Amino acid sequence: MSEKQYVIFKLETEEYGVDIMKVKEISEFKESTKVPNAPYFVDGIINLRGEIIPIINLKKRFKISLGNVNSDTRIIVININDKNVGFVVDEASQVLRIKDDEIDVAPEIIAGVERQYITGVGKVGEKIIILLDLEKILTDEEKEKLGDME
Repeated sequence: MSEKQYVIFKLETEEYGVDIMKVKEISEFKESTKVPNAPYFVDGIINLRGEIIPIINLKKRFKISLGNVNSDTRIIVININDKNVGFVVDEASQVLRIKDDEIDVAPEIIAGVERQYITGVGKVGEKIIILLDLEKILTDEEKEKLGDME
């Protein structure tokens, strides 16, 4: 029985996971610089150790009510099409090992484009963790726009 490690993060009270192998780093929150004509879910860009990276607000992308930034707010950095992209989350709390038999496919009620980035639903004890592929959250057109933000 195989298992994977997932970085667990929160948006509001819901927990999500992303494959640890896709996470480049987790950074403390930094205010971003706004970019004109950016997609609605892009907060702006930041300078992370000399590299300019776009910052995507997952709450905006998922149409979840926006809360306040606090000391737990983090930026999860992943690589999409050879470009580092940061995702703002309320908290990145832990790394969990989840066995394959503890993961169900996404429910049928989740249809259309949204379903492509949900890789499954993890059941850890009484917790339900929605497993995401952050690389698939953006359409090809959106990825292209992010590539132009350098």
